[in-house]
Amino acid sequence: MKQILLCVTALLLFGRGGQAQSSNAPSAKPLPRIAIAGLGIESSTFSPAVTQEEAFHARYGPEVFNAYPFMMPIAPLRKQATWLPAIVGKSLPGGAVTREAYESLVHKTLDTLKKYGPYDGLYFDIHGAMSVQGLDDPEGDLITRIRNVVGYKTIISTSMDLHGCVSWRLAQHSDLITCYRMAPHEDAMQTKERAVVNLLERIKSGKGKPAYKAWIPIPILLPGEQTSTRIEPGKSLYQQVAPLADNQEGIVDAAIWISYAWADEPRNHAVVMAVGDDKAKVASAAEKLARAFWDVRAKFDFVAPTGTLDQALAKALASPKHPYFISDTGDNPTAGGAGDVTWTLTQILARPEFQRADGPSLIYASIPGPELVKKALAAGVGGHVEGTVGAAVDARFAPPVMLKGTVESIVKGDKDAEVEVAVKVGSVHVIVTQKRKPYHKEKDFTQLGLNPRKSDIVVVKIGYLEPELYAMRADWIMALTPGGVDQDLFRLPYKRIKRPMFPLDKDMKTPDLSAQFVPVSGVNK
Repeated sequence: MKQILLCVTALLLFGRGGQAQSSNAPSAKPLPRIAIAGLGIESSTFSPAVTQEEAFHARYGPEVFNAYPFMMPIAPLRKQATWLPAIVGKSLPGGAVTREAYESLVHKTLDTLKKYGPYDGLYFDIHGAMSVQGLDDPEGDLITRIRNVVGYKTIISTSMDLHGCVSWRLAQHSDLITCYRMAPHEDAMQTKERAVVNLLERIKSGKGKPAYKAWIPIPILLPGEQTSTRIEPGKSLYQQVAPLADNQEGIVDAAIWISYAWADEPRNHAVVMAVGDDKAKVASAAEKLARAFWDVRAKFDFVAPTGTLDQALAKALASPKHPYFISDTGDNPTAGGAGDVTWTLTQILARPEFQRADGPSLIYASIPGPELVKKALAAGVGGHVEGTVGAAVDARFAPPVMLKGTVESIVKGDKDAEVEVAVKVGSVHVIVTQKRKPYHKEKDFTQLGLNPRKSDIVVVKIGYLEPELYAMRADWIMALTPGGVDQDLFRLPYKRIKRPMFPLDKDMKTPDLSAQFVPVSGVNK
């Protein structure tokens, strides 16, 4: 039945000729033809993990609309254009993408775009921090290859994560460009919608491509956990964007990219951009934001208290506040960690406080262990299970952990984890997964029969707490643990980023923060 419905949807959307049809009544002026394409991932080059094609969970054709609530059939935006979705793939952050996986997804994207052109516009939905084995600046490469298919009459509107990287090449091939203004990214969908609205306005008004794009590289590279917009100075810095970007005639948009600290490429550094039709205003907006960013560089600090794991556990055990959340930051899968580093779990299980069943309750989320999952499925809920977990991908800091405990619950069907098992070891509830998964929603725990609100301690492989975890915590500390996304940047073996770079070179001179104007796409191509 599902396949039949998909086929009917495809016929209604694309019609007999293979081109998307609008639900609007015929009019004298045809609706603009707009494609949708993009690939998104954060990839740590300091992690031994690699990312394969299936991790992107790519959507094709009409399925692409499901990624955007503002593009549902009844949404006003859906009716304003003839939409021609190609491929949109979004992966959980991880290691570098294999070249084979990248090329496969790119070729599928290009083949689809060739099939349904020409286009008035293209919405380019990316993250901006993808690393690909043997290839610098993948997003710049992808948009260049897309341009070779759609041409330069097509207006491209790019939306990104604020932890993305904006190379000169990406900036040149994008006509409109924007990024999130919040970290955590509570405005992700609003940003994507803004990119689409800006694109439609430029096409329908006849204004076309903005004449000016100001690009300013800023030699700052900081982790998101130090640049959150929940606290100062990130909060005030990002509050300056909207008045400049949204309320000035002659400016279409402006944005600040923090960039991505756990990849080692020349493009990894902060960037400010402004786009519009008034050269002076565009330059002024970009330079104002760039100076504001540089001026507060030394004020950035972690969004929560930090300490070693021993210090974090000591504070959690002594605290009367529960649940006490500890972020196991170094192997955070939402930032690109392998997700299977066992260093923290090894330390927890070795502590005598947690070796008794009636000890302080602690939830650990999570560790991949496909072999243990298989044994748990055989043993069933209530059964005893023994086996190793973790360190199959990243064993640099600790070997696999031997778990011996009771199976508390089993859940199947998660998109990322596939199978999840809660195993009780002493007073510790260890969540073991078939494949790695970040735990950032309350239901991630409750579906396993675990109640994080009533646990003494909750340890999560994450950096800053996502909104639901943040709302649950009675107190919180970030443990500076080792891994592919180590928060201590001075421990990372950078070799290719441009130097000097703050904070690695704290005494560097003030850089040139004047606007550099990127040529309009198609000029000097």
